[in-house]
Amino acid sequence: MATIKDYLRLVKFSHTIFAMPFALLSFTYAWNSAPHDNELWLLLLQVIFCMVFARNVAMGFNRWADRRFDAENPRTAMREIPAGKISARGALCFVVINALLFVAVAATINPLCGWLSPVALFIVMFYSYCKRFTALAHIVLGIALGIAPVGAYMAVTGTSSKECWLLAAVVTTWCAGFDIIYALQDADFDRKRGLHSIPSKFSARTSLIISALLHVISFGTLIVFSLSQPNTWLLNVGVNMFGLILLLEHVLVTPTHQRNIGIAFGNLNAMASVSLAVCLIANILIYG
Repeated sequence: MATIKDYLRLVKFSHTIFAMPFALLSFTYAWNSAPHDNELWLLLLQVIFCMVFARNVAMGFNRWADRRFDAENPRTAMREIPAGKISARGALCFVVINALLFVAVAATINPLCGWLSPVALFIVMFYSYCKRFTALAHIVLGIALGIAPVGAYMAVTGTSSKECWLLAAVVTTWCAGFDIIYALQDADFDRKRGLHSIPSKFSARTSLIISALLHVISFGTLIVFSLSQPNTWLLNVGVNMFGLILLLEHVLVTPTHQRNIGIAFGNLNAMASVSLAVCLIANILIYG
């Protein structure tokens, strides 16, 4: 019988740390800069629950949709569904339950979040089928994660702003860039199975150039966002650390040296999001 740990591994729960810090940053910015009538801690819990439920839907559905590909790929054959730890039906039930919980919690926040919750679910689930027909699947994944700061801002204000969309653009291009790096591992498999990705379409060198360009856009957009924030040492530390960590990813992973993909994808990106969010949230709370 599948355990809670199996389901946490199924959805890579630890990877929630990629988008969650940006959602919390957007939440803090909205709370500090816009009028609101909400109870802070209740709303914060609602946003966190929505983030968790939405990610569970996205990853659970992705694992369900890709179960046959995962079984054929030596790198992914031991994932929970192909390994028989979780049944396909069990994974799909998990997705449905989390989707219903997401919509229910979003509806308790405000009408806009409630009405847009099915749209958010469509975006995060649509990604799972994109690599069947387009190499731009990385961008769709970025958008799926990038809606997190927009949703958090809307939860506080019932509307959006230029700043939350700038954060969405930062996340979209950042995630698309590191997903290209991650996809280098499966380039040969994807070509054989007719799956689409930047690494399966182009050489490793070209793929990494595209990834680097996306990260340059991400860092540049972050600088534009930072212009709306108090210009302090905390802001400068957070923004510069984010940029340096992205640069380090491209130093560690090269066309001829790909053994550090795991470190670049997991460790460095977690450091990038957490360090940026901690510095900028502190900046808002102290100087905003």
